[in-house]
Amino acid sequence: MSVDQPQQDLPSHYEAIVIGAGQAGPGVAGGLAERGRVALVEMAQVGGTCVNHGCKPTKALRASAVIAHHARRAADYGVHTGEVTVDFGFAIARVHQIIEDQVEGLLSYVDSVDNLDLVRGHATLATDPTGAEHVVTVDGRRLTTSQVYLNVGARASIPPTPGLDTVDYLTEVELLNLTELPEHLVIVGGGYLGCEFGQMFRRFGSEVTLVAGGRVAAREDPDVSQILTETFEAEGIRVIAGRTSAVTKADDGGVEVTLEDGSTATGSHLLMAVGRRSNSDLLGPDHGIETDRRGFFVTDGRFQTSVPGVWALGDVNGRGAWTHTSYQDGQIMLTPPRNVDGRVPTYAMFTDPPLGRVGMTNAEARKSGRRVLKAEVSMSKVSRAILESETTGVMRILVDADTEEILGATILGLQADDVIQVVSTAIQAGVRYPTVRDALPIHPTMAEYVPSILGSLQPLD
Repeated sequence: MSVDQPQQDLPSHYEAIVIGAGQAGPGVAGGLAERGRVALVEMAQVGGTCVNHGCKPTKALRASAVIAHHARRAADYGVHTGEVTVDFGFAIARVHQIIEDQVEGLLSYVDSVDNLDLVRGHATLATDPTGAEHVVTVDGRRLTTSQVYLNVGARASIPPTPGLDTVDYLTEVELLNLTELPEHLVIVGGGYLGCEFGQMFRRFGSEVTLVAGGRVAAREDPDVSQILTETFEAEGIRVIAGRTSAVTKADDGGVEVTLEDGSTATGSHLLMAVGRRSNSDLLGPDHGIETDRRGFFVTDGRFQTSVPGVWALGDVNGRGAWTHTSYQDGQIMLTPPRNVDGRVPTYAMFTDPPLGRVGMTNAEARKSGRRVLKAEVSMSKVSRAILESETTGVMRILVDADTEEILGATILGLQADDVIQVVSTAIQAGVRYPTVRDALPIHPTMAEYVPSILGSLQPLD
């Protein structure tokens, strides 16, 4: 149907109903529409987190920050410029134009699919334990179906913090809607959002204080966290390894964050970036689907929930809060008997330089009980990194000494977000490390060091 078709003209029963037009939803809805009429229900804006306030807009904004940083370093390459300033209003307007284009493209796709109705409004779900007739209510309109696919995602998690309700704090949604650059951005949370936004806004010209809890990027090995911390501090970011105990309004109208040790951090704006929570609660109290302790739907390898005829895809199933996992969930759903069991999670943090990760860290490998070998090189020894004067970081690959399996990799440095996929593909395909080691690499590239360092494996200490 046309996306502008009056909602009152829609039927009350569908072959299938997909709730959520994020990364998995539209593709699944389009595939199912080949077999019958399908409703795609969206509570906010098509595209979900990725398109509207996640991957795509943040990476578009990052591009402006990277260009500004390179311009300031131009003299290191014999290129001379004048004073480098950032027009934040222009940069954020560029981001919003990209979002608009992405949304329009997705709406055009939905409009092109026969038997697919886009239904807008808040949806609640009441499931039938037998799977015969589930009821989806959208702003008072009752829709029924025997098949429900949930792609409702996740949102910023806001921990109970004394005084937080007295200040105008930001999540990534509000941050990306700013039109003026914050004078001093205080970020609570040292995970990927905190690190990425902290570096971006410092490069735009904001003062930045990063309250990182225990340490930045705490899920990574300590040496990786240390490299990131030193990188941020060299760029003028104040990094505090402490936990927030309270928030109050500052005397100048800004915000003051008090840490557990009594110290404080004061700024003009506060970003809360302490993790994500499931959107399962948005479906109302009658969905009847089993969730884990964090509110994510429990599913099997084909994304089937505890209720017959209901599947959960993307962030809300707790199998990875990334666009690429959500998108692949949709692909798997449409191609039985394919399932998600055995998928090797891989991800990147888009700092500059970026971090690419797959499989085990050093700490996880030590706990595994395996005989583990490690191949490692500092980016200061990598030819392409030297040529680019981008020598911050490390490349590390872990393998099983007995089975020759590749167990994991950590790559922090130039192009790490792309290079990590060489390793993740090998792991997913079951390729043993000698095959990768003996491959012919192209010189001078970053990826050439994947096979190169596998020739110098040493026991993991």
